[in-house]
Amino acid sequence: MAGRRSSKAHGHRVWYIPDGYLPPLTSGQADLVSHESLCLLNPSPHEAHVTLTVYFEDREPIRGISLLLPPERTWHVRLDNPEHLGGHVLPRGVPYALKVESDVPIIVQLSRMDVTQPNLALMTTMGYPAE
Repeated sequence: MAGRRSSKAHGHRVWYIPDGYLPPLTSGQADLVSHESLCLLNPSPHEAHVTLTVYFEDREPIRGISLLLPPERTWHVRLDNPEHLGGHVLPRGVPYALKVESDVPIIVQLSRMDVTQPNLALMTTMGYPAE
């Protein structure tokens, strides 16, 4: 096709997830915790240096969360786990959005497990590739 890159790289370097929300912890399921996972796939043979920016409706963004994604690997980054986020804590019950930047093309998906009601809910969406 005219205008297409001939590169064999798959993925993009910048992604957006406009609908982030960590549900509250309340649940009738003692062994389940409401959470979101940022699902990252690095199909390249090169390590990916990934940076997250978290945007909110009523406060300044959290910038510069650094992640390291090995080549040809996937990582489900638990967004309720400060150890995955360089010590940053995302608030529960507060809407947010994510910008995911990488120095090599990657694929980005977000999944949410909501156990705040007995029937549970699982949502997943692909990120919006910007570059």
